[in-house]
Amino acid sequence: MKLLLDSTRCQGYGLCQEHAPHLVELDEWGYAKVIAVTVPPGAEEAARACADSCPNSALRVEK
Repeated sequence: MKLLLDSTRCQGYGLCQEHAPHLVELDEWGYAKVIAVTVPPGAEEAARACADSCPNSALRVEK
């Protein structure tokens, strides 16, 4: 499973980082930076919650 970021859609809300701080960090302006592209075992639910929380669908999970 991979967590993918479309940085052109990110508006800097930071909701993704609240759901998965171990997978996403925010840059100095509050925009998402994906730390772990490949989702580690046990973090699948957090990755889905992270992607689902994004109002602009900037994050998505792929198998």
